[in-house]
Amino acid sequence: MLAEKLLLQSLIVLAPVLLCSASPDHKQKWNTPFYFGLFYSASAMACMIFLYSNYGQNWDLRYAPLLLAIFYGGPVAGAMVIASIIGMRLLIGGEAVIFAIVGCLLTAIVPFLLRKKFWNVTSNKRVFLTLLAGGWSLVLCYLSLSAYHYVKGDIFKFFINIPDLLLFALIYTLALVLAAKLNEGLIERRELRKEIQRAEKLNTLGELAASIAHEVRNPLTVVKGFLQLMHQEENEKNHEYLSLVLSELGRAESIINDYLNFAKPQFEKLEVFQLKDILSEVVMLLEPLAVKQGVQLESSFDSSDFSLYTDRNQLKQALVNIIKNAIEATPEGGMVMIHTASNQYHASVLIADTGKGMTPEQLSRIGTLFYTTKDKGTGLGTSVSLRIIETMNGRVAYDSKPGVGTKVTLTLPAGKKEELAG
Repeated sequence: MLAEKLLLQSLIVLAPVLLCSASPDHKQKWNTPFYFGLFYSASAMACMIFLYSNYGQNWDLRYAPLLLAIFYGGPVAGAMVIASIIGMRLLIGGEAVIFAIVGCLLTAIVPFLLRKKFWNVTSNKRVFLTLLAGGWSLVLCYLSLSAYHYVKGDIFKFFINIPDLLLFALIYTLALVLAAKLNEGLIERRELRKEIQRAEKLNTLGELAASIAHEVRNPLTVVKGFLQLMHQEENEKNHEYLSLVLSELGRAESIINDYLNFAKPQFEKLEVFQLKDILSEVVMLLEPLAVKQGVQLESSFDSSDFSLYTDRNQLKQALVNIIKNAIEATPEGGMVMIHTASNQYHASVLIADTGKGMTPEQLSRIGTLFYTTKDKGTGLGTSVSLRIIETMNGRVAYDSKPGVGTKVTLTLPAGKKEELAG
C-alpha cells in the first residue's frame, strides 16, 4: 500500500514541470515565481491529501515540491509552498503537528542557503544540489519520527521500519531527481529558444548591415579617390585639412569593412601557413602598443609545425583584435601572455591578461553587436573576430574574474590533409 501511495505522489510531484513542458513556449507567465509557488503548493497539498499513515507517522513526498519551488522558483515560491504545507498540516491535525511544522521549516533552510550557489553551477551540479537537499530532508524525516516516538515514551523499532524507510527514501529520491532533470530540460529549452531568436536577429541585422555598407562604400571610394588627387596637388593651407578628411574617410571605410566582415567574413585567399608564424607577426605588430601602455607582452609557442588552411589576413585580423583588447584592458605594469598547444587535429591559443576582468553579466554579452567594455569603440572588433573564428570552424571561450583578469582560448582546426600534402 505504501508503494502505491508514494508512486501516485511521485506523479503529483512531477505534475507542475510536466504542465510547464506541455504549455506553449510563448506562455512566459509559467516561469514566474508566483506560478511556480502556486503549482508546487498545489502539488505539496495533494501529496498530503494522498498520504499513507503508519507507525504513527504520515508518509508523503511534500518536501519534494518544497525543495523544487525554492531552487527553481525562488524565495517567493518557496515561501508560498511553506505556508501551504503548514496550513494543510494544521488542517489535518494530529499529535505530531508541531514536529511536522518544525521539520518543514528546517527542511527549507538548506535550499535557501544553497540557492545563491545553485545558479552559479552547471546543470548536473544543480541536480546534485537538489539531491543533497533531498538527503537533508530525509534525515529530518527520520529525526522527526524518532523525536515523536521519544516524546511519546515509545522505543523506535528500527527493524520494523527499515523496509518502509528504504522504500520511501528510494521513491522520494527518484521523484526529486526526475523532477530536477525535467526542470533543467525546460531551462535548456528556454535558453536554446533565446539563442535561436538572438541568432535570427543577428542574421537579419547582418544582412541589413551588409547591404547598407556595400552601397555606402562605393560612393565613398569615389570620393576618397578624388580627395587623394586633390591632396597630391594641394600645397597650401588646405593640404592639412585634406589630410584630416582622408584620415576620417579611412576610418569610416574601416568601420564599413568591419560591418561587411561581421555580416559574412570573406575568405578570399586560402593558403597553408604555420600558426606560430602568424602569431609571431601579430606579437611583433602589437609590441609597440604594449610598450606604450606599460604592459609586458609575453609569448610562448610550442615547437610543433601546426599548420592552418584558411585566409591568413582574416585570421591575423581576429588575433590582432583579441590581443589588442587584452593589452588595452591591462593596467600599466600588467602582463599579457600568449601560449599555444597543439595536437594532430587542433591547436589552442591562450591569451591571458592581468587586467580588470569582467563580471558574469559582461561576459555573457561578449560578441554582441555594439557591446563594448571600453569607453570608446563600437564593439565591432570582437564581434568580427568571433565570426571569423567561427567561419574557420574554430571556437572561442572566455573565462574572466573581476580584478583578476581574462583568459581567451581559441581552438583552431588543422589544415586539410590534402592541402598540407600538396
